Amino acid sequence: MIFHNPSGAPELACEQCGCRWFDRMHGTCYECGSQVPAAAIAEFDRALQAFWAKSAGNEGPAAVPGAKPPADA
Repeated sequence: MIFHNPSGAPELACEQCGCRWFDRMHGTCYECGSQVPAAAIAEFDRALQAFWAKSAGNEGPAAVPGAKPPADA
């Protein structure tokens, strides 16, 4: 599940419980332990790419503090 935080950046949430905290080492939700589907990760990646592309036009490449957009963005 993808939603957008107040700054407009996409965030990935668990499909089962809505939690936004994931164990990246195991690919599971901290709250309920559900696996994060590859399709959800791919959807999040697309949303993040779109956010970076949109932000690059408005605020330059460092629109997300601490984040570096991919070289092809």
